[in-house]
Amino acid sequence: MTERYPLAELKDLPDDIRAAVLEVQEKAGFVPNVFLALARRPAEWRAFFAYHDALMLKEEGSLTKGDREMIVTATSAANQCLYCVVAHGALLRIYEKKPLVADQVAVNWRKADITPRQQAMLAFAMKACERSHEIDESDFPPLHAHGFSDDDIWDIAAITAFFGLSNRMASFSGMQPNPEFYLMGRLPREKKQAD
Repeated sequence: MTERYPLAELKDLPDDIRAAVLEVQEKAGFVPNVFLALARRPAEWRAFFAYHDALMLKEEGSLTKGDREMIVTATSAANQCLYCVVAHGALLRIYEKKPLVADQVAVNWRKADITPRQQAMLAFAMKACERSHEIDESDFPPLHAHGFSDDDIWDIAAITAFFGLSNRMASFSGMQPNPEFYLMGRLPREKKQAD
């Protein structure tokens, strides 16, 4: 399958978006397709990535980068979003330093090699993803028992909700994962030889 909407050309982007994309390219070694797919609408690109960064890059709270990517991978699998499962699964493997964890979480998070704390986190995230209207006060004590604060619980739900939007944008537009994502975090990085 190919993208229904052509990716934006780097040369055609507004200066601020081009600078941000080039920064990502410098760090990752490639430009993830989501950056160019959403850049066709600059105002939406800015809003999307501002909220993404507020949720995924924040320093406060007890959620690790691995926890955040685990939420995205599990809920994106439930939403059948190929792009987000592959891209965020790659980040999950890297942050957790476990080459198998993303596949496990995407296929059946209940049987994944993750901690009881992460199991509780994903149980809540999946409920927020699939049955948010059923969330009630009984959903909070199990999370508190694992050390999640009310703000952490907000983060779990907000990440789930934000990526519900992202999943739908990627799916309807036919956004495809970059080939680079498939191998990231699966094999140990080769150590540079000493000169």
